[in-house]
Amino acid sequence: MTPRKLLIKLGGTLLDAPDSRLRLAREIATAAAQPEIRIVVVHGGGKQMTRFLAERGVESRFVNGLRVTTPEIIDAVLKVFAGSVNAELVSAFRAAGARPVGLSGLDAGLVDAELLNPDLGQVGKPVRSDARLLDLLTGASYLPVVACVAGDALGNVYNVNADQMAVACAASFSAESLLFLTDVEGVRDKDGAICPTLTCDQARKLVQEGIATGGMQAKLEAAIDALQKGVHQVLIAPGALAGVVGKLLANETVGTRLVP
Repeated sequence: MTPRKLLIKLGGTLLDAPDSRLRLAREIATAAAQPEIRIVVVHGGGKQMTRFLAERGVESRFVNGLRVTTPEIIDAVLKVFAGSVNAELVSAFRAAGARPVGLSGLDAGLVDAELLNPDLGQVGKPVRSDARLLDLLTGASYLPVVACVAGDALGNVYNVNADQMAVACAASFSAESLLFLTDVEGVRDKDGAICPTLTCDQARKLVQEGIATGGMQAKLEAAIDALQKGVHQVLIAPGALAGVVGKLLANETVGTRLVP
């Protein structure tokens, strides 16, 4: 029987609050314990990052939603994303009974990136992903937990948008579903109602008409990219909803489902 491969991206306040972190870890661990399901988790941690920098008197600057990443900030990216946030999440999965392995895109060339724009500093765009390590770990019942840091063969380190990181990993892992668990209930239309299903064209229209902006625009662009790279469906759903992972796996209508 071919395993169902899922990639779950966690971000926002879901990672910040210990109670939601533990609840989601339990839900994901329960799903990952099913023999026919293989799961990879990718996470961001922007709120923790901004707080870490502010405590050190460093102001966060953003251009089109991307953090300007100086050499000082890339050091913080490693400490926060690949360090404390990853370790807290791995610990939550351990407490939930899973066998988590903390990783970043630097490990075994999991995700290679190149400079996105010199004006942004060390912000990278994923250009290659090698999922052999993910297949090896999930095949042996481990749960990879991947921080949104990437590198290249020359030893450079890049801060990568976590949504784009999730797409790169989902595509190379041949995930059938990519789940974005977020702080919002789903994608809203011009009247503010949640769209249960969207095609790529409908998603593009929401962006073009200025209905989906900021973080949601980035999510939709990432979702379209994932679908074009062979992921069967992308789900944008509220991580704050109790039982959300089980509901999505049971194909209940929660949040917004994007299909090619």
